[in-house]
Amino acid sequence: MGFPLGASIEHRPTEREAFTAEYSPILELSTSLLVTFLNTHGQNKISIMSSKKTNKAKDYDYLFKLVLIGDSGVGKSCLLLRFADDAFTESYISTIGVDFRFRTVKMGKKTVKLQIWDTAGQERFRTITSAYYRGADGIIMVYDTTSADSFDHVNDWLKEVNRYASDGTCKLLVGNKSDRVADRAVTTEQAKEFADDLGVAFLETSAKTAKNVEEAFLTMAGELIKNRELKAEANSSDDTNGGQGKVSLTSEKKANLSGCC
Repeated sequence: MGFPLGASIEHRPTEREAFTAEYSPILELSTSLLVTFLNTHGQNKISIMSSKKTNKAKDYDYLFKLVLIGDSGVGKSCLLLRFADDAFTESYISTIGVDFRFRTVKMGKKTVKLQIWDTAGQERFRTITSAYYRGADGIIMVYDTTSADSFDHVNDWLKEVNRYASDGTCKLLVGNKSDRVADRAVTTEQAKEFADDLGVAFLETSAKTAKNVEEAFLTMAGELIKNRELKAEANSSDDTNGGQGKVSLTSEKKANLSGCC
């Protein structure tokens, strides 16, 4: 079930624009305050739980925060809806602020809980979304395969990621709407070359047909598990050696993780 922090409100275009123009300052302030609260008190406290549930052992091995970023209209909300609820809607409703959902998946013997944040892509909300990079384990950069502009703007989003996200944050490039073959404006080869230059994984998806949607999120989850286990192994080795060799071991692990996603 989703927990919209902003609002996704469907009106006629003129009414939606009027609503956004009038209330966006309030939405920006309230959403920013709420995100600050969530970041301060930790991801595990986002769900309101009874005292009995609080005392129960957690039902997952890993909890990862993923953030979907990209221009407005590239299909971030549709990807989230498809992955979380296996649903799709043709009607386009621009996300105001942010929405997030949970989904728990099995990765081998591990149970992974994914907390996925869908940010607003409009330029006027860019200052809001910067808060959501904090604490993110993985960032999925989405562009529209039928829009060359949305692909070009990935560089702008990368600047924000590099500015606000942690150095070890895993990244994945996703080209959505691959089902619209006749309208394609960005070739697969073009996007793959770009991803290779960045050292990140790349997939083309279709939220409409569900093609590669599951694979995209599970690819990210798999890489994050691998990274977490490598860090745990490094810490274990450091403890065993009494801290000796710490510098060289850490450097070796960082080298292995540099192109993680």
